[in-house]
Amino acid sequence: MDESPLATKMTTTTTTTQSPNIQNNPLSRKLKKILETRLDNDKEMIDVLKTVSTFFTENNIRSRRSLRGEIERRILVINEQFVDAFSPMIKDLENIHYDVGEMSNCCKDMMLRLNTTKGQTQELITKTSSLQDEETKVELQSQVADNFIDKFQLKPPELKLLRAAKDGNLHPDFFQVLQKVQQIHTDVKVLLRTNHKTAGLEIMEQMALQQEAAFERLYRWNQSQCRGMTSQTLDITDMQQHAMKALQSRLVLFTYCLDEYATARRGTIVQGFIDALTRGGAVTHEYRPIELHAHDPVRYTGDILAWLHQAVASEKENLLQLLHECEKTTQEKENMEKCIGEIFEGIINPFRVRVEQVLVAEPGTLILYKLTNLLKFYHRIISDIIGGTGTCSLVETLDETHLLCNKLFFTSLQLLASKLLDKVELPPRDLSPPRTLSETLKLLKEIFDTHDTSIVRIHDRKDVLLQVMSHLIDPLLQMCTVSASQLRPADMACYVINCIHSIKFALSLYEFTDERIEMLSAQIEAHTDTLVNEQAADLLNNGGIGNIYKLILQYGGNDQTEPLSTKYGLDRTTIVAGFQQFEEVALSPDMLQQVTLLASATLKEVVTARSRDLVAEAYATVYRAFFNPNNRYEPCNAKTPEQIRLLLC
Repeated sequence: MDESPLATKMTTTTTTTQSPNIQNNPLSRKLKKILETRLDNDKEMIDVLKTVSTFFTENNIRSRRSLRGEIERRILVINEQFVDAFSPMIKDLENIHYDVGEMSNCCKDMMLRLNTTKGQTQELITKTSSLQDEETKVELQSQVADNFIDKFQLKPPELKLLRAAKDGNLHPDFFQVLQKVQQIHTDVKVLLRTNHKTAGLEIMEQMALQQEAAFERLYRWNQSQCRGMTSQTLDITDMQQHAMKALQSRLVLFTYCLDEYATARRGTIVQGFIDALTRGGAVTHEYRPIELHAHDPVRYTGDILAWLHQAVASEKENLLQLLHECEKTTQEKENMEKCIGEIFEGIINPFRVRVEQVLVAEPGTLILYKLTNLLKFYHRIISDIIGGTGTCSLVETLDETHLLCNKLFFTSLQLLASKLLDKVELPPRDLSPPRTLSETLKLLKEIFDTHDTSIVRIHDRKDVLLQVMSHLIDPLLQMCTVSASQLRPADMACYVINCIHSIKFALSLYEFTDERIEMLSAQIEAHTDTLVNEQAADLLNNGGIGNIYKLILQYGGNDQTEPLSTKYGLDRTTIVAGFQQFEEVALSPDMLQQVTLLASATLKEVVTARSRDLVAEAYATVYRAFFNPNNRYEPCNAKTPEQIRLLLC
């Protein structure tokens, strides 16, 4: 192995120098081939050499000579082992081959038999296939027929539910069957648009008959149920609700059932009303008989209306529960309103008679007003409970009694006003408001107090109060004016101011009176001006300059050409004497008796202050005229207007 490169080089050199005969030598060719072999690239050779190296341990001549035989011996051993290993497999393969042959023979035999059987049973197979197809078709037709029957016919148990039972009761599943009949009657219209019109007409006629019979039975049952609803408290079942819902599609039967219900409940309500009037809560002792309070018109009427309100609310709740499953339509609301009206129709006349008896007894203006508010409140609240268009007979009765009471109330006010003007009292000596005015204002206050505690809506309250004021305030003012017509101006002004002030004070405590108070304030202001002028004139006359002031105003115009000292009554002696007398009066001015009789301290102060201002202005006018050089008066020691104003204050 180590000599290969050198041998290769020597061979190459020899090859180039040797003759062609030596190159064709077989031995040379083998050597050349061996020498040209590259062991690095020959993996098979490397593997062989590795195998040989396992048993070729010594490199001697003996080993090299026996190498070939050793290799052949080893090959022989390996082949024997290979043969021994594959002998069982060969036997198994032979057995498999035998079995496969047997199976092939069996398959051929079976194929032969099958071909023979197929030829013999071909007709039977064809017939069986035809029968199977026919069976499938028949099954499909049967399924279609069953579905058709289920959809457009009733089953025997369902027909039994629709028929009348011996005890007359309904089964809970009755309404489901009835709904199915209605659905069939609706769905069968589809058949009328196809080629099955005859079947569709027959089914429609059959369902129509069954439907009418079912509705007739349902109506009879529901009618008997409604007739039995006569107890004070009702327990309405689900079946009754379903029955009313089902009958809603038959308006006539639905109305008849409501009429039966209203008739049954009307008797119960009448009996309950009579018991409430005469027995009260005889069993539970919850309340005393209403008739025991007949001497008190307000409580008597209020108890009747309260019972009526409670009864209406209870009946409305019962009716809503009975019609809970029904569709909410305008027709249903009208039916409910009509039904409630029929339920309470039996107590309308007793209620009207009792209210009219209270009104005929002439309970008084204040009682009439309280009854008016009471009737108006319950009319509104009961009308809201019943709802609808307000055509219920009970609501109409409440409205009529309210209007009657309201009319009597305003008639009473008109009668009171006419009495005030028919018998006018003379003013008292102290010029205070007369007794009739105080009594009328007391009534007005009671009406206002009653109205403030009532629960009437604000808009209605304002309208009523304005009407009440117009019916009482205007006649009172007219009475005061007529009563004071024979008095002197100062007395008349004082008397009218006291009367109007009393009215104004009474109105100032309540709402919606601002406009009327402004009007009264304007009238007080007008009469205050009269009283101020009278007070000022009295002070000027008592002070001795009243006549002087009038003459100065008479002669002291813009076209004055002559001095005032030349006029009669305006000489210097008269004016100086007037100044002296007025100064004495200014030190302790006397008030008119009419001013001291004013009921309002504020008005006293206003009249006093304004009258003194007028007196001070009059004195200033006289003072300026006296000290005016054009009037040719000789000056004197008179107090200035400012000093007089301080003295008056």
